Amino acid sequence: MTTPDATRPTGGHLVAEVLHRHGVRAIFALAGGHIAPILVEAKRRGIRVIDTRQEQTAAFAADAMARLTGVGVAVVTAGPGVTNTLTALTNARMARSPMLLIGGATATVLRGRGSLQDIDQMAVVRPHVKHTERVRRVADIVSALERAFRVAREGVPGPVFVELPVDVLYAEPIVRETTGISRPPAPNAGFGKKLEYWYLNRHTKQVFAEGGAIPNDPVRLLRVAPSARMVRKVAVMLARAERPVMVLGSQGAECAAEIDALADAVRALGVPVFLAGMARGLLGAASTQQVRHHRKEALREADVVLLCGVPMDFRLDYGRHIGAHAMIVSVNRDRAELNRNRRSTLAVCADADLFVRALAGAGGRGSCADWRARLARRDAGRDAEIASQSALAVWPLNPLAVCRAVDGALGDASTIVADGGDFVGTASYVLRPRAPMRWLDPGVFGTLGVGAGFALAAKLVRPDGAAGYGVVELDTFVRHKLPVICVVGNDGAWTQIARDQVPMLGDDVGTQLGRTAFHEVAESLGARGLLLDDPSRVAATMMEARAIARAGIPVLVNAQIGVSEFRKGSLAM
Repeated sequence: MTTPDATRPTGGHLVAEVLHRHGVRAIFALAGGHIAPILVEAKRRGIRVIDTRQEQTAAFAADAMARLTGVGVAVVTAGPGVTNTLTALTNARMARSPMLLIGGATATVLRGRGSLQDIDQMAVVRPHVKHTERVRRVADIVSALERAFRVAREGVPGPVFVELPVDVLYAEPIVRETTGISRPPAPNAGFGKKLEYWYLNRHTKQVFAEGGAIPNDPVRLLRVAPSARMVRKVAVMLARAERPVMVLGSQGAECAAEIDALADAVRALGVPVFLAGMARGLLGAASTQQVRHHRKEALREADVVLLCGVPMDFRLDYGRHIGAHAMIVSVNRDRAELNRNRRSTLAVCADADLFVRALAGAGGRGSCADWRARLARRDAGRDAEIASQSALAVWPLNPLAVCRAVDGALGDASTIVADGGDFVGTASYVLRPRAPMRWLDPGVFGTLGVGAGFALAAKLVRPDGAAGYGVVELDTFVRHKLPVICVVGNDGAWTQIARDQVPMLGDDVGTQLGRTAFHEVAESLGARGLLLDDPSRVAATMMEARAIARAGIPVLVNAQIGVSEFRKGSLAM
């Protein structure tokens, strides 16, 4: 019999080495026996292990980390640990987030035999991700992870799932001990016992066969540049335009390392620009080029519309927001999105940021001073309306007034995490990210519950500040000393739904909640909780929350907002 080599790198060690080589500095997880070797070896390798209270939060955090840094990893245990991440995986897929989910699994020899948490995870996860990998031998771990990182980033980015059975992660002596084959059966053992040993021993040798060398260089992000011919065509189109508009979405911010070059290119073009998703904050809070309100009207009046990483889906009413006679330039890395719902005048398959930079480099610039002034006047008028409505008496607190106070409390380094329905929808009209990559929202899937995970990632990437939502995960913030500010707009209802459901259907069933004492929940979890129900204390309470966070303590503000008509008719279907 060949003696197991206890000095050989374990599967957990190989996983940690590959993650470290790809620049992973933190992983998000919820502990489980199936994945323990990964967590232990990651810690030994200097990778921070952030353990959350639920797997969905871990996956949401990995999604946000991938958006902010280009790589995000969640590690969850088998069975329900994996299935608990499905909503987060779908959110990441629709947001084109190149995150990696590593899931534990039952031992290879026990698959399909009814062991603990053993299900066909690949069948469950496959529809929700871009690619799946199932590892059967220690020698295949490195190649599977390398392939996962490459596939997550190439083409249209998206989440990837790698299944790692428990026996490929632990050391061979431990696996043999738990399998009952640490030593051969006695000479007088029965035939059945000897046959079982022979089979299990052969299987274990296959699992631990030699291999698994780690390559020298990590996988590089592959970019898709636009053709020079297309760029010249758009430059000519733009030079002739009188009312050009650019809409720049999250895809423009997929390469965080080059975000400043994108901002410079947008400024050089001089075209009025609407920023959406991760692109919010690209030009700072005081930009006169960015247009924030009346997007539908601007698109209907525009003669040239540049859709840079923005599909014509429900957010643009499937292209109907754009005027019938406008020339549409659709720029998207995904060919399937270029002409979906409405045909473009020019369809450019490229990374949105590379296209904008190339267009600026080609001298593309719109002569549209009068047009910009008209849009600026509309913006100023809308801002005045919001200021006026925020002063109206709404019991107990006007949600617009609360949002304006939050905006006033934001620091230059604050990252805004938007999680929720009506309150967050209101906030999107008011809050102004101070810099690029300082706004995180779920994306096109419209998922509720991303806040805690997104805030975890944002706080790790930028320790200077974050605002978001989380309750149970406040315990995670406390344990890992992450002073996040959570602002809960507590109206005691699903107001975004109720506002239209009641007049349409005549019933508020399922939309009414209690005004939960979230500030007391925060205190019970070791954080600070502030109750805000006095209109005269709105600004002061927000500044108090900032002071608490500066002291290193997570804090939740339970803002008792009332119901307003500000977003009436906003129900999306």
